[in-house]
Amino acid sequence: MTLDQINSLPLDQLNPADPQHFMDGTELAVFDRLRREDPVHRSHSPVPGMDSYWSVTRYEDIMHVDTNPAIYSSEPAITLMDFPKGDEQQLKMFIAMDPPKHDEQRKAVAPIVAPTNLVNWQDLIRERTGKVLDSLPRNETFDWVDKVSIELTTYMLATLFDFPLEDRRLLPYWSDVATSLKATNPNALEPQERMAELKKMLGYFTRLWNERVNAPPRTDLISMLAHGPATRNMGPMEFMGNLILLIVGGNDTTRNSMTSGVLALSQNPEEMAKLRANPALIDSMVPEIIRWQTPLAYMRRTALVDTELGGKQIKKGEKLAMWYISGNRDEAAIPEPYRFIIDRARPRQHLSFGFGIHRCVGNRLAELQLKILWEEILKRFPKIEVVDEPTRVFSSFVRGFSRLDVRLPS
Repeated sequence: MTLDQINSLPLDQLNPADPQHFMDGTELAVFDRLRREDPVHRSHSPVPGMDSYWSVTRYEDIMHVDTNPAIYSSEPAITLMDFPKGDEQQLKMFIAMDPPKHDEQRKAVAPIVAPTNLVNWQDLIRERTGKVLDSLPRNETFDWVDKVSIELTTYMLATLFDFPLEDRRLLPYWSDVATSLKATNPNALEPQERMAELKKMLGYFTRLWNERVNAPPRTDLISMLAHGPATRNMGPMEFMGNLILLIVGGNDTTRNSMTSGVLALSQNPEEMAKLRANPALIDSMVPEIIRWQTPLAYMRRTALVDTELGGKQIKKGEKLAMWYISGNRDEAAIPEPYRFIIDRARPRQHLSFGFGIHRCVGNRLAELQLKILWEEILKRFPKIEVVDEPTRVFSSFVRGFSRLDVRLPS
């Protein structure tokens, strides 16, 4: 769909959750129009299981929904897709739970990103980052997503889980399988094949669980889950759901921000010049990259009561999509939101990590990885040339890239 078509389409026919908008790079135009004309919009999807939902597109309204869990529930899911009752594809995970169970399960894994752990990991992250960057070819085209973004995020994920390094590429594979549904992506696995692959993941992690539940508690995620009072008695499917949450959360935000930073600086050479003149700007650039990309485009909530939002009557049981990507471009909250500005006065004023009780538990780790990556890039590469348009992920939930071709001139 072209920009002209997006702007001329009757509002009731505008479906912001159509993945084609994100594949075409026209999604921001959709949200620009909704913020202007209908910021709390009754949207409709032809996909069975999605049906009708409310699109919440302004920063202030998103904040209201995200910080009022007594009105807007995270159950039964954080995406717009609903499955029939009893369908095993509707996975339980703590991000799709309300208090108190959410708080208890989140508490089991939160220590993994305690400040002391972040300090202890810095040298390891820097060492691995340096090795990956030093291995890159010079004067030839390669895929930054595969060679850098995926490689670095899988190293970190494997560390968090104490997962065998030789099998670490299974982790982004399972993340991609988990976030891609046949109903919304024709290239995805059939539902039975998808669940079969996720059960292979469950089997692999169950072996790790069984090893660690019978050993003294350790500081990896599997041991924390196995020994945590709120998580040690999880059933297999709830364990699977929480694994998917932790893998996707640890993979998609960092992986896609590692790619989008390269792309954004290529598109804004004046900001790259600023950065090279003052590398200390990395500290404010990192949250700007995360705002600019918004790696998870939305989160869903379900109304627990009849309520009003933005002048619209929301009925109990209705679904809402908090479009973080739209809130991050809302000029009423963020000055010059369409500019990529690495020295913003308030760079952390963005919605990419969510707010309230569900704020991303690993946000500081993600920022640390990006900070170290850019510190090491500046030491090594005078220039990173983007040689082609990126290939985008066919999804309206994960806003990311499957390929970005670049070249490092010597």
